[in-house]
Amino acid sequence: MRILLVSEDIPYPSMGGLAKHALNLARALVRAGHAVDILGNDEHPITVCGEEGLFGGRFFGELNGYHAGWKEISLGMYMPPKRTSLARRFASIIMRHAPNYDVVHYHGHLPNVALFVPADLNFVQTRHDQGSDCFRHTRFKNGEICTSANPEDCAGCLREKPNVVQRKVSAIAVRKFRGEVAASFRRHKTVFVSQLLARNLTRTLGPGPWGATVHNFVDRALLEDIREAATMLPPSNEFHVFIAGKLYPAKGVEHFLQTLIPRLPSHMRVTVVGDGGDEARLRGHFESNQVQFLGWCTQDKTLKLAAASSAVVVPSICEESCATTVLEGLFLGKPTFALHRGGTPELAAYQAEPGQLRLHPDMSSLVNDLISFKPRTSYGFAPEGLGSADDAAQKLLQIYQAPPGHSTC
Repeated sequence: MRILLVSEDIPYPSMGGLAKHALNLARALVRAGHAVDILGNDEHPITVCGEEGLFGGRFFGELNGYHAGWKEISLGMYMPPKRTSLARRFASIIMRHAPNYDVVHYHGHLPNVALFVPADLNFVQTRHDQGSDCFRHTRFKNGEICTSANPEDCAGCLREKPNVVQRKVSAIAVRKFRGEVAASFRRHKTVFVSQLLARNLTRTLGPGPWGATVHNFVDRALLEDIREAATMLPPSNEFHVFIAGKLYPAKGVEHFLQTLIPRLPSHMRVTVVGDGGDEARLRGHFESNQVQFLGWCTQDKTLKLAAASSAVVVPSICEESCATTVLEGLFLGKPTFALHRGGTPELAAYQAEPGQLRLHPDMSSLVNDLISFKPRTSYGFAPEGLGSADDAAQKLLQIYQAPPGHSTC
């Protein structure tokens, strides 16, 4: 097949999980014998990604305008025309390329783009987060998971105490967007990276088979090679805890360190990889000879650090849809600690044996388990056919080959 993958998150020097997911998929589809190109943003050449940007096809950098603010922050309200305008722009750019491909697969942040491409186009989109009904994409507000379905409450993400106009205008924007998203999902094929996303979406779009679920995935062969190399490292008497993620409240790194550090055993070391708005403040509060912040690191370095650790912690307090870092921890053979929320419990299917994915109701119980945990040399390998980009590609190819239009196959 001739396949066009589309994502405004590609390319950047520091890419998140969505971009890495799309690039992993591109490589897997090429390995399976298909011709794959990527349509991405026009801010950078693909070379800024280094080796991560190599996928075996052509790159077109044409998407633009996604970061336009429309003065929403200064006005304290969401603007009703904004996301419709952006979706139309993206759709017009996609349609310049679409006739050359058998399928177009969108991985991005404008789920309503599907409404503005022809119904007879073989168009698929993967939803990676809760941006199908939440402008912040996380369903996380004021330090807690947001479950509100009331569009007027969304103005509270821009202002602590929004006025009547800000609430009403924002509500119009949210209702318009959600209506377009529902129409998009009825019009074209939709894939969710976890059952959580489809389940949560029913709160605002109502019940219905909105799409299929194909779990997030990793480059399993790469992880197993890195895991094998880590076995050659000399043993250590220290217990190394590894965390990787963006440093902002929803990821829970601050909450985790606040809970752990008063009880931090002398033999335990914590390494945090990642950048973000909270990085400088967290360094100032927590960095010590036992807690190290490395900032942003390449994928290769990040995975090697994880492979050399005693345990991986994913302390997100938001509802992670299907965290790549959890899958990486499991496939690297590490005990992986996380909260029992979001799509993370679904990933128990990928553990090598019961107890490798250690889920907890709150941060205190997670820290208790981590401190008392008796480390093992290694866990086994998860069953074949699980969690790899190659296996996911085969499932997605079945969806690609289905007739254009809404499908839950």
